[in-house]
Amino acid sequence: MQTLKEAKVGQTVKIVKLHGEGATKRRIMDMGMTKGIDVTIRKVAPLGDPIEVTVRGYELSIRKADAQMIEVK
Repeated sequence: MQTLKEAKVGQTVKIVKLHGEGATKRRIMDMGMTKGIDVTIRKVAPLGDPIEVTVRGYELSIRKADAQMIEVK
């Protein structure tokens, strides 16, 4: 299992599953990150937090802890 946190800069991955529950999962889904969506990793901060991604044409920042809950392939 690979998570969004482990994806490399410039890589485009497809979301397989969202782990977690409650407010955290809802926050991720509110960003437009749902099963089957392609996500491109644009940039990772020097300490790894946050991770900047492109989702559905929007540029977003996601926390490392949240990115670890998104399973990708």
